[in-house]
Amino acid sequence: MAVVVLFGSETGTAEEVADKIADVLSDHDAEVRDMLEYEVSDIDTDDFHVVVCSTYGDGELPTGAEPFFDALVEDAPDLAGLQFAVFGLGDRVYEDTFNRGGEILAEKLTELGGKQVGTHARHDSSSNVKPKSMAEEWARELIDLLP
Repeated sequence: MAVVVLFGSETGTAEEVADKIADVLSDHDAEVRDMLEYEVSDIDTDDFHVVVCSTYGDGELPTGAEPFFDALVEDAPDLAGLQFAVFGLGDRVYEDTFNRGGEILAEKLTELGGKQVGTHARHDSSSNVKPKSMAEEWARELIDLLP
């Protein structure tokens, strides 16, 4: 089983976080993939997926995640058997839409049959915690949940 770390970003922070998570999970054949270049048909439900997604605007998906999400909606693949975890990025200043990008993707993957495992990480850019530091700690906890 491989680990696919997918990221959807607006400014690049999600990519940096995805790289850090892949470093921690390197013993599990982790690879980082940009959602802009990842086809829904590439999803292998035997692989564990980690979704790293920022939130943009008024709680929307970042530009880097929109085509992937749209393809999930349009193609509606059967994702039964897929296990995934989510690391969201946001800013608590936007109370009602804080970390909504990751939640949108988690909801869609679950609706299509996937199962979210582990703690849904929600980084707050208004905090003093660096996103890569939080991601590293979170990924270490995730190791125990990998099949």
